[in-house]
Amino acid sequence: MVIGLDIGTSSVKGVLLDEAAQVIAQSEHLHRLHHPASGWAEEDPEDWWAGTLAVLRLLREEARGAPIDGLGVSGMVPAMVLHGSKGQVLRPSIQQNDARAVREIALLREFFADEALFARTGATWNQQVVAPKLLWIKRNEPEVWSHLEWLSGSYEHIVYKLSGSRYTEANWALESGLWDPYKAVWLEEVLDYLEVPPGLLAPVRFPQEVVGYLRREVAGLTGLPEGLPIIAGSADHIAAALAAGLQQEGQAVIKLGSAGDFLYVSPTFTPLRELYIDYHDLPGLYVLNGCMASSGTLLEWFRRNFRPGASFSELDAEAARVIPGAEGLVALPYFLGEKTPFSDPLARGSVLGLTLQHTPPHLYRALLEAVAYAFKHHVEVLESYGHRVHRYTVMDGGARSPLWRKILASVLGQEVHFLAQSVQGSAFGVGFLTGMALGRWDLESLPLEVAGSTAPEESWVDLYQPIYRLYREAYPSLRGWFAQLGGIHA
Repeated sequence: MVIGLDIGTSSVKGVLLDEAAQVIAQSEHLHRLHHPASGWAEEDPEDWWAGTLAVLRLLREEARGAPIDGLGVSGMVPAMVLHGSKGQVLRPSIQQNDARAVREIALLREFFADEALFARTGATWNQQVVAPKLLWIKRNEPEVWSHLEWLSGSYEHIVYKLSGSRYTEANWALESGLWDPYKAVWLEEVLDYLEVPPGLLAPVRFPQEVVGYLRREVAGLTGLPEGLPIIAGSADHIAAALAAGLQQEGQAVIKLGSAGDFLYVSPTFTPLRELYIDYHDLPGLYVLNGCMASSGTLLEWFRRNFRPGASFSELDAEAARVIPGAEGLVALPYFLGEKTPFSDPLARGSVLGLTLQHTPPHLYRALLEAVAYAFKHHVEVLESYGHRVHRYTVMDGGARSPLWRKILASVLGQEVHFLAQSVQGSAFGVGFLTGMALGRWDLESLPLEVAGSTAPEESWVDLYQPIYRLYREAYPSLRGWFAQLGGIHA
C-alpha cells in the first residue's frame, strides 16, 4: 500500500491506496486560511503538520497491519515557508494567492524587465511568483529577514518534517519565477538583487525521485515504519491533473477548488505570457496552467457572511430557482486580486447591476457564474494561440454541484465530464505517483472512473453569451478605478 497526502488551502487530505491503486481509506483534517490585511493570504504551517500527523495515524489504522511501502505529498504552489537555521518556521506561510507585494512587483520590474524574466523563466512579475514577496519581507519584516536561511513550499516543508530532507520540487521552482528551466539554474541576478542568504533555495528534484525516508520520531508518532521512502511529490494541481487522466493535447481539466485552475497538456515547453506553465508529473509533458486566485473561497465567503450554517447543497437549491444571469447581476471574482489570464493584484471583487429586487440567492448564483466566465476567458486565451480543447473534465469540491457543472457547461458551450469522488484530487494523484516511483504499477493501472457528464442547457448557452461579453468589458472599465482604490488603502 502507499499513502498520498495533499496540503491544501482548507485541509490536509490523505488517501491509502492498495496494490491495485484503489482507494481503500481516506481522511481529512481542516485548517484555516487567514487574511490579516487586505490582499493577504497566510496559513500556519503548524496546522498543516498537526493535520498531517492526524491523517497519517488514521490511515495507518485503516491499513489494519498491512505493509505500507511509500508516501508522497502534494501541496499549494508556490506557497512560501520561511525557515531559520534550525529549520524552525519564522512566520506564517505566505500563500500563492497573496497579493500584498504590489510595490515590490513594480520595483522588480524596474530592475529586471518582464520580457527578460519571461525569456529566462517562462514567468512574468505578478502576485504568484516568489521574489516580490521575499522583497516585501526584507522591507517590512527585517527581524524575520535577518534569521531567514531556507525557503520551502508547502509540501517540501512537510517532507522536511517527515524526513529531515531539504529540497525544492521542480514545479515550485518553475512557478517561483526564480528558476531558469533552459539552463537548470536559479536566477542569480534576481537572488543577488534581493541579497538572499546563501543556500536559501535547496536543490531541485523531480516528482518521482525518492528524496528522504521517514524519521524514527515521526514513525513513533504515526505508527508508520521508520525508513518509509518519501518521493519529492507534486504541485497539487499537477497531481490532480494526473488523477484526472490528463495526458494528451486537447484535454483540459477545470479544478473547482478553493482557487480555480485551468490545466491543458502541451507536448513542448512553450510558455504563454497570460498563463503559467508547469512540468507534468509524467516526464516529457508540460501543463499550461491558468490559476484564479478565488473560486471556492468565494462560496465560502458568501456562506460565512450571508448564510452561516447553510450547506452548499441548500445554497445551490436556492440559486437554482434564480434565472440564469441572476436577473441582471454580474460579479467579478477578483476578491484576492487576479493572477491569470491578466496579472493584477489590485483587482477587486465587484457586483454589478444590484437592484432592490436582488436577494442573497441572486448573489450566490452570480458568483457561480462569475467563476464560469473566468474559465471561459482562459479558454479564449488558449485558443488565441491556436490550441483547441476537445474534452473538459471538472474536478474537486465544486464538481459535486450539479448546478455549477451545468452553468460551466453552458458558459463553455460544451459537455463537461466529472470523476467519481474516490479518485478526485491531488492526494490520489500523488499517491498514484508514489506507486509509479516505487515500481508498484504503471500508468495503465490508473483507475480512472468517469462518473458522468453534464451537457449545456441550450437556452442558457444563448443567454450567457451576451452576459459574458459584458463580464469581459467590466474589468477593463474598472481597472483604473481598482488601482486608485488600492492606492488609497495601501
